Amino acid sequence: MAGFAIHFFICNIFISIIIGIILYARKIFIKNYSARLQYNLWFILLVLFAAPFIKLKTTGLLSIWERISYIKNANPGNTNNTIQNPASTILSGHTGWINDFNLSTRSNILSAVNLILLIIWILGIVVMLLLFARASINLYHLKQSALPMQNHEACNLYKLCLNEMGIKRKIPVFSTAFLKSPVLSGFIKPQIYFPIHLISEYNAKDMRFMILHELQHYKHKDSLINFLMNIACIIYWFNPFVWLALNKMRTDREIACDTSVLQMLDKADYINYGNTLINLAEKISFTPFPFTTGISGNMEQIKKRITNIANYQPVSLGRKIQGIIIYIIITALLLSAAPVLSIKASGGNYYDFRENSQNISHIDLSSHFNGYSGSFVLYDTSSGIWKIYNMDKALERISPASTYKIYSALHALEEGIIKPGQTQIPWNGSTYYYKSWNKNQTLKTAMQNSVTWYFQELDKKAGLASIKKFIQKTGYGNQCVTGDTSSYWLDSSLKISPVEQVEMLRKLYNNEFNFSKENIGIVKDAICLYSGADGSVYGKTGTEESNHQNISGWFTGFIEKPGNTYFFATNIQSKKNTTGPVATELTFSILSDLKIWTK
Repeated sequence: MAGFAIHFFICNIFISIIIGIILYARKIFIKNYSARLQYNLWFILLVLFAAPFIKLKTTGLLSIWERISYIKNANPGNTNNTIQNPASTILSGHTGWINDFNLSTRSNILSAVNLILLIIWILGIVVMLLLFARASINLYHLKQSALPMQNHEACNLYKLCLNEMGIKRKIPVFSTAFLKSPVLSGFIKPQIYFPIHLISEYNAKDMRFMILHELQHYKHKDSLINFLMNIACIIYWFNPFVWLALNKMRTDREIACDTSVLQMLDKADYINYGNTLINLAEKISFTPFPFTTGISGNMEQIKKRITNIANYQPVSLGRKIQGIIIYIIITALLLSAAPVLSIKASGGNYYDFRENSQNISHIDLSSHFNGYSGSFVLYDTSSGIWKIYNMDKALERISPASTYKIYSALHALEEGIIKPGQTQIPWNGSTYYYKSWNKNQTLKTAMQNSVTWYFQELDKKAGLASIKKFIQKTGYGNQCVTGDTSSYWLDSSLKISPVEQVEMLRKLYNNEFNFSKENIGIVKDAICLYSGADGSVYGKTGTEESNHQNISGWFTGFIEKPGNTYFFATNIQSKKNTTGPVATELTFSILSDLKIWTK
């Protein structure tokens, strides 16, 4: 649930904006579409209400969202010279290969805010559930006391209305003393309840109008829609714009039902139907049961419905077609916002992998990932085959952590900030937790010991504008750079997926960036972990830390063997003890099983 409440709060800002758009669209296009289409326009909102809880893949829609997420996650001021809680181990059996150190960049304050918001939201849901539970109990008692409708005239009229509307399902009708207007209850087992006083004061015309209205609710599945609206009330209890939208939706629903009834009546009966509503309005206000639909409503709704009846004109074919076209356009535009609202996608979004499925081999490595979630991606150059474990995680973009230092180094070389044979940067004299950081660094030593201050110095000299240009040129991850030069890749705005890590390494290896071959060679040499007659191993680890807990570990690189090159990326995730070196050990265990590298 990390960051859920804050993400959900931001989602509600977008939802409120969408509600405003729908209200505006209703106003300017009210003459272009029918009452039924006007009501159906709200269905888009019901779909978007679910979007925050559904994982949706995104391709380029989240640039605004990512910048908002950066504000939430980034802590630019957290660049203290003294680092508490080291997160480094040296890969067992490979001392001196490469170390992985990291900085904590997430704020405890934001975690506390998220927890407080989450608790308030849940408490509100509990209160809403209790209120709905009380209403459900009252409705249950009403149903228990109700009796099947006995009035023969009313029963015969009801059967005629069923035939008139072409409804073949037998919908039970009951009479009760606990209602003042008819209601339809239940979408699985629908039942209609009529007040006893309306049956005893039987008026055939009024009764027919009321029956037709309730059957229109049944025909258009309004009980199901009403159920979804109640769920939205519970989940979005704190958002006044949602309550406003649902109130408008209820009014539009009744107007749509009224219009459907009017289409079945003679023009001379329009006034009589309106009088029926007025007579009901004099006796009642609003149904006490949120799980039912009925002909009644509050006075504001009744006024709008009477106005609609007074101005009702049959919809022409041209207007219907025009309304449908407008409806489709508005629906398509609003639904395109669904990925922006997806909380599960918003945490890092997803890479749109366009590789031919025939070139992808899904492998089961669950035994290696015991206790961790994550993914493993391997590209075999010789065969052109991708081997992927956990495709979902392999496409999820997350913080690159220290793996980005490969490209920070390449950028610095291309900009002339460091030069071949002149990569040393003097130590600034600050005391760091890691002793290996407290001295002058070359690119090789800085990469081996993952000296963050070295690469921050390179980025500082390059400048943010140059960094953005470089990232766009190389197509690195989500290409989102916000904040300052000391933090944009440290659990901040810049994110990348394991599949993209492999693709970036392939581009680096083949110099698809059209950079200096010498600079490419220097970077490759800096990440070389082993070289021998049997092949060479290149790689970089990365560890993401949150609140002094290591939660994500990377190991990315490639293996050169006689006649073939393998590119790989491993990411593991857990609540703690999840580091780059652990990911490295796991990677070599997998490579050994695949008979690619056994050292």
